[in-house]
Amino acid sequence: MKKTALLIIDAQYDFCNPDGTLYVPGAEKDVERIANLIALEGDRIDSIFLTLDTHKVIDIAHPLFWEDPNGNTVAPFTLISAKSVEAGNWVPRYHKEYALKYLQALEAGGEFQHFIWPEHCLVGSKGAALDDTIMHSVLAWTHRTRRDYRTVSKGLHPLTEHFGVFKAQVPVENVPETGLNEHFLAELNEFDQVLVAGEARSHCVATSIRQIVRYAPALAAKVTALTDCMSDVPNFGHFADPIFEEAAGSGMRFAKAGEFFAQNQ
Repeated sequence: MKKTALLIIDAQYDFCNPDGTLYVPGAEKDVERIANLIALEGDRIDSIFLTLDTHKVIDIAHPLFWEDPNGNTVAPFTLISAKSVEAGNWVPRYHKEYALKYLQALEAGGEFQHFIWPEHCLVGSKGAALDDTIMHSVLAWTHRTRRDYRTVSKGLHPLTEHFGVFKAQVPVENVPETGLNEHFLAELNEFDQVLVAGEARSHCVATSIRQIVRYAPALAAKVTALTDCMSDVPNFGHFADPIFEEAAGSGMRFAKAGEFFAQNQ
């Protein structure tokens, strides 16, 4: 039997619950399908890895980090560019010189512009906890199989975005946890097949998949993205589409959760 891992990305309250601060529409149904997969096929899943987006309040992508020329805190979903900071339209309250260089580096990378998000997945908060549906399913799986689940935290460093599981958007100098997590990539590559699910398809899932294709091409051919177990941040789905097309070209597969094991006996 093939050795199988399930990687669940950021299935947390703030993303998956309609009352969460950065709720992704459809996520509550995604976690139900993930939980159903674990309940029905858990004996064929050797390891479950869960990533946990985790932030401080004062974070470069949270409102309190920024203000307008009148000292007013920036509103969520504001786009902040390096040019707008140079023009004085937005002012970082912290690490002013670094913040501008960060924006310039982010834009040079060409993946995402710098959006300000509502405060979400704050360390120690209910919003940062795993969604109850996922938590209950993973606990039941652990008690049934005697295999403990694993968590992987990301995003705690306040001076960089950390969409992808494996590397921050702009690694911070002398902060290893923001650099490429080669160990985790190698660990996943030990499996014969890796299922990927979670939130949000447009951001953290897509970026994680791009990082697999870019930094671990041998692993990419072992990955199947569960397309009915992930949803987009509204109006951002177009970010993910070319990434998924590139991944398909690298040998990555795509399937619905209820179909995968039927197709891979």
